[in-house]
Amino acid sequence: MRNRRLILLAATLTALLQAQPPSQDALKKEAIAEVDKRATQVQQMVDQIFSYAELGFQEFETSKYLVGVLRKEGFTVEEGVAGIPTAWVATFKQGSGKPAIGFITDIDCIPRASQKPGVAYHDPLIEGAPGHGEGHNSGMAVNVVSAIVLKNLMVKYNLPGTLKIYPGVAEELVATKAFYIRAGLLKDLDIMLGVHVSSDFTVSYGQPSVNSGLVSVQYTFKGDAAHAAGAPWRGRSALDGVELMNAGWNYKREHIRTEARSHYVIVNGGDQPNVVPDEATVWYYFRELDFPKIKELHEFGTTMAKGAALMSGTTFTQRIVGSAWPNHFNKVLAETMHKNIEMIGMPTWSDADQTLAKALQRELNQKPEGLKAKVNPLEPPKDLKGGGSDDVGDISWVMPMIYTRYPANIPNLPGHHWANAVAMATPIAHKGSLAGAKAQAATAIDLMTKPELIKQAWDYFNNVQTKEQKYTPLIGPDDKPAIELNADKMARYRDRMKTQYYDPTKYKTYLEQLGIQYPTVRQ
Repeated sequence: MRNRRLILLAATLTALLQAQPPSQDALKKEAIAEVDKRATQVQQMVDQIFSYAELGFQEFETSKYLVGVLRKEGFTVEEGVAGIPTAWVATFKQGSGKPAIGFITDIDCIPRASQKPGVAYHDPLIEGAPGHGEGHNSGMAVNVVSAIVLKNLMVKYNLPGTLKIYPGVAEELVATKAFYIRAGLLKDLDIMLGVHVSSDFTVSYGQPSVNSGLVSVQYTFKGDAAHAAGAPWRGRSALDGVELMNAGWNYKREHIRTEARSHYVIVNGGDQPNVVPDEATVWYYFRELDFPKIKELHEFGTTMAKGAALMSGTTFTQRIVGSAWPNHFNKVLAETMHKNIEMIGMPTWSDADQTLAKALQRELNQKPEGLKAKVNPLEPPKDLKGGGSDDVGDISWVMPMIYTRYPANIPNLPGHHWANAVAMATPIAHKGSLAGAKAQAATAIDLMTKPELIKQAWDYFNNVQTKEQKYTPLIGPDDKPAIELNADKMARYRDRMKTQYYDPTKYKTYLEQLGIQYPTVRQ
């Protein structure tokens, strides 16, 4: 009897000791080691999503795959959130649920960017089809694998907290994250850790120097149809309204700030030349450096539309398709992440990796510098110049957030281009995404084990970032996500693309499935 009690006591003590979490540094080392063990999962996820190559709002295969992975790993997933069929939230909660840490990254691709991976010249998988010509296929491997590792450690050591994973649906249309906020999907979070593909391994704070906010607006003009030759005087051309608006705006360009950006495409110019168009639509992006100036540009655009309608005898309506506040990232979180980036370091690139990178750079008439070997320093914000936009900017204005760039692509590429897809299902993307997952996991552990970091991050958010400027959404209460966009483009190619989806049960890598020798360069 006594021996049995001693055995039970020893077993209880052992269990208690096992339940005690190790030190912060030991826990981070364990997390990094666990991420390393999942290198094959990172590779398969990067390759799988690359093979789906789905445009914004049409990421059905991608979301189905990711939801399946997360449910299998013990996450609860709510689908179709914020009125968006391909949007979802995956949650794991333990104990008090605090701290609550969010992870977000994008999943959509680029039109007409189909490209064979590992081939250093233009060679599409399917001519004219979409492709991951930005590299969004890699981000979910970073976030999902790091979150799985964190969840398992939380269970092992009984650590309280909540992990939430979000997909950046239709980021290329800057069209969803403001709707996530409006739907209350982020209201319980303490921190958001975002990631984005890059050729660098870096993080920043403040507003990036080449970042702008924007509002994305479609103006639809309505007129009267008529026979364009038989009775043109009876027609009122909606296309005239569009073209007059564009002419007015192009004159206005002389009188806007150099930091501003604006672009448009005519998405509907009528049906055929012998019918006066009774409907036509032009789609504008108005970009500026802060909320008041974005709003001012939008108002100017609407004034142009009013004038064009008067001149053409038409009417018009406008629809906000998407919006993005300028990004502003948290200094405390950036400093925490940067220490982990320095600890992890850049991946070790092989000769084959460098050969592919240099060959592609030569193909694009760039200096063949190859892949970067060093981590970028953490630098303060520089002079604001304006540039691209990302709808994570809205999230960064409702809670402390950072956007870590992980090194999964080749430097000096044009962006939104077939060339940006070349590396994205190769060892370059696999290694870079693995490094990003380690950084995400290590930084989340810092936040879980040092609650003062979260308090300091909110102090910066409340007393520095938002001291004088508060978040006001650029979308209105009645605006709805443009979930119909890109449906026709995907329908045109999806059946052919399905024949090339990656099958990890038969092939180790997508390169192997496609029969591509790595690297393939121009001889």
